[in-house]
Amino acid sequence: MHLWEYILLFGSVFLGGSTGFLFPKERKGLLQIVLSFSGAYILGIAVLHLMPWAFGSGDSQAGLFVLLGFFVQLLLEQLSAGVEHGHIHAPHHLSAGFVFSVMFGLCVHAFVEGIPLSYYGGMHEVQHGGHTHTQNHLLYGIILHHIPAAFALVFLLIISKLRRIWIWACLFLFAAMSPFGAWLASLYVLPETVQVKIIAFVIGSLLHISTVILFEMDSTSHHYISWKKLLAISAGLGIAILTIL
Repeated sequence: MHLWEYILLFGSVFLGGSTGFLFPKERKGLLQIVLSFSGAYILGIAVLHLMPWAFGSGDSQAGLFVLLGFFVQLLLEQLSAGVEHGHIHAPHHLSAGFVFSVMFGLCVHAFVEGIPLSYYGGMHEVQHGGHTHTQNHLLYGIILHHIPAAFALVFLLIISKLRRIWIWACLFLFAAMSPFGAWLASLYVLPETVQVKIIAFVIGSLLHISTVILFEMDSTSHHYISWKKLLAISAGLGIAILTIL
């Protein structure tokens, strides 16, 4: 990764989360629209780019690691209280254990997602015969996914009555985890077999997050999707499809 990519990855998530301080009330409708767009985009990227490379690598364990990533993300969301999906459920009594649980689940998820960014550009170049004009789509997908998650995290901690200095610290830590994962992975030359397994694991995580976002309906009593959410999903998938053209 280039320096500007690290700055963009950290800065966009940090600034996006900072907007949580500007809203005295939850903007659930807008948050769901943004999440729908990002969920559709990362689903498209996972299916159109990541899965073909992982399963076309010849690694017989790729499917196993996709399932593993899916299951581990399910476990992590038990700790993070679903903040990745924009869920904001403040506890009745704030405790250090609650904050640690949420941050641990979010940070592990963000760290793992950042690892393949260190070699994704090279992998994409080989896969597409040197054409690299769209190699940053995974970076953009992670950014689009983490911005609403950061917003939800800040709003959750605000309504949980956590001191503002600690909220800033939590936001900084979350925004830094994906860049840290990418930087740490860049220090080592990972064997291709390891790269495939990491990508497969991330695919499972992204599939879980994107499908949960997309399957959450706007009504609790009917299977109904608003036209705004449908447009956001269509836009996300459409942009993902453009990356293969």
